[in-house]
Amino acid sequence: MSVSKYLVAIFGGAVSGSEAAYQLAERGIPSVVFDQNALPYGKIEDGLPKWHAKLRDKEEERINSKLDHPLVTFVPSTKLGEDIQFADLIQMGFSAVLLAIGAWKDRPLPIEGIDEYVGKGLIYQNPFIYWFNHKHEPGFDQNTYPIKDGAAIVGGGLASLDVAKVLMFELVEKALKERGHEVDLFALDRSIAKVLNEKGLTLDDLGIEGCTLYYRRRIKDMPLSPGSPSTPEEIAKAEMVREKILNNYQSKYLFNIEPNQVPIDKIVEGDQLVGLIFQKTGLINGKLELLPGTETAIRFPYVISSIGSLPDRIPGIPACGNTYEICDELFCRLSCYPNVFALGNAVTGRGNIKESMEHGREIAQNVIEGYLSEAEGDPNPMAKDRIAQALNKLENEIREHKISTAQYQQIMGKVKAYQEKFGYDSNFRKWIDSHLPNRLENILDSSH
Repeated sequence: MSVSKYLVAIFGGAVSGSEAAYQLAERGIPSVVFDQNALPYGKIEDGLPKWHAKLRDKEEERINSKLDHPLVTFVPSTKLGEDIQFADLIQMGFSAVLLAIGAWKDRPLPIEGIDEYVGKGLIYQNPFIYWFNHKHEPGFDQNTYPIKDGAAIVGGGLASLDVAKVLMFELVEKALKERGHEVDLFALDRSIAKVLNEKGLTLDDLGIEGCTLYYRRRIKDMPLSPGSPSTPEEIAKAEMVREKILNNYQSKYLFNIEPNQVPIDKIVEGDQLVGLIFQKTGLINGKLELLPGTETAIRFPYVISSIGSLPDRIPGIPACGNTYEICDELFCRLSCYPNVFALGNAVTGRGNIKESMEHGREIAQNVIEGYLSEAEGDPNPMAKDRIAQALNKLENEIREHKISTAQYQQIMGKVKAYQEKFGYDSNFRKWIDSHLPNRLENILDSSH
């Protein structure tokens, strides 16, 4: 049996990583997909709120079908920077390395010293949603984040609306149970307002104030719709859609919103964060500005920051600001490393499934058709023009990164050792089936 002259390492098996592995496999190029978790689903499993059960299952099966390929080798529970160091990875000798490790670190709330109060009045979105997604599982601490009425959320994107929904679901479910009404998450997801109306109740009847979302711009500016409108007509339509989406969310889930508010300072008592100082904003000559004399002190039991996610910093990987330092936009090549490329949320810093997959596909095709130009099959026609200028520059480099049979076997020997460390026996489907957590819909014995 002939051994491939290329072997690619992919870190992160979720949306972008699995798409890249699939694109490689389609061209006869084997890859090794390392994932930091036992399951290769990333934010599909741990960041997409669990009421999206159908979407989660669909996307996870899509990932499974791409990773369960003869040319894809899966390595679970192996985190870059911890279980394998970046310098050691480079020394292993892969033809190329693709980083699809996603954006798991919350963007810090921009108030000096605020992170001293994490767990003391400040909560970040990513660990909060992770907790919510898993708290129904046996042995999981259900009280990590006690839900309190009147919480504040700083954000404005779709993820912050999910945080608002979680808070409202938890508050309403608890209050209804105290009154003898059994209701599950999936009914509340369809509409809290409808559930309460059917029972002849209101939030006031339940003694619920509700959470409040603070957003720095106008509601019509909220990043709730895809695309980048440019013409006046497109902008007007996008603004209308955003307002409609927000109105729909509010009418169904009954949370509060305060637009044009920016947190500028913290309110601390003892060792606890008990509030924030907000200042109003307005558009002045087309630019968002703080309005002098509009500061307001807002107190709350805690605040959840939901202002975006960033890739984790990994020793040895060059960074530029909050993302990886890229020296080649066409390939998203990392500075100083000619055969290391970033893709998906590691570049975009966003959590949109479609966007992440498309970025993974685009960059993978560019890398495949350019950097790994000697792969079997004709170059993708759409990628051909995109990479034409880069081919001459990369030709010698490409030829220098073939691997011998001995190198291939040596790398795969190390890969097998990582697999054995966590008891993975190379049966992908069996591993997945044995590591899937209990699903809330199965516990409730309902179909959603």
